[in-house]
Formats: sequence, C-alpha cells, structure tokens
Amino acid sequence: MRTVAVYPGSFDPVTNGHLDVIQRAATMFDRLIVAIAHHTEKTPMFTVQERLALARSATRNLRNVTAEDFKGLLVNYARRRKATVVVRGLRAVSDFEFEFQMALVNRKLGPQIETIFLVPKDEYIFISSRLVKEIAHLGGDVSDFVPRNVEKALRHKLATSR
Repeated sequence: MRTVAVYPGSFDPVTNGHLDVIQRAATMFDRLIVAIAHHTEKTPMFTVQERLALARSATRNLRNVTAEDFKGLLVNYARRRKATVVVRGLRAVSDFEFEFQMALVNRKLGPQIETIFLVPKDEYIFISSRLVKEIAHLGGDVSDFVPRNVEKALRHKLATSR
C-alpha cells in the first residue's frame, strides 16, 4: 500500500526551511502533497494561485511531490486525498504547544491520520515566511532564506505595490 502524506501550511511564501522539510518528507513517503491552505483570518502577500505556482516551481525536481490548495478542515482534505500522515515542521519550542494541540485535535477528528513532526536543519530553523517578508519589505537580502523563484517573486510583488 502506498503511503500518502500531506504537508499543510499557508506557504506565504515557501522558504528554504519548508523545502528542507519537503525534501526529507519526500524520502519517507510514496507521495507528498504540499497543501496550501486558504485562510480567511490571514491576509497573505501572495494569492493562493501565486503560492501554488511558487511551491510547484520550487519542488518541480521532486518526482513524488505535488502542490494543491485546500479549504476547510485538514483531516477532511487528507481523507479525500487518501493521506494517512500529516507532516508538520517544528522550528522552536514555541511552535510545539500550538502544533501539539493541532495534532491532538486532528487525531480526535481523524484517528486514522497520524501527525509527524520534522525539524528543519540548523541553518533553516529560524526562518519563517513572516520574517522573510519583513526583511524583503525593508530592502534586505533574502537569497539565503528562499528559493530563487521566490526571491524574484518577492522583489516583483514589492516593486508593484509601492
């Protein structure tokens, strides 16, 4: 039986930390879906379609990785995609409490779906999409934090919004 895993998030934008988790999870499962969430409580910099394009471009060399968007409960989406695993990244102890709570809720809603946590490599542990956007907005160099396609998209987005 093939194991399908889902790596959910807003990915606004996808970072090298995300890619590290994606690349490692891709070696663990037969299929990995990068699931880009529609969030009504967040105001993303990039549209869902832009985030999908950025994620697809950044993962195009990973044969068993796809990127899709989803709305609603993660466990319902995972069931529809026949996923039995949810992958979550943990950067710091501060992430753990929230992620642990979400894993327990997901277990209650979908007991057949397991959550695993992956910690990014040391050089990526401090990177967040929010921090990358702030650095880029203030004119800083984000080339060490994001794939080249994302760096270009950030520059373009910021240039057209000014």
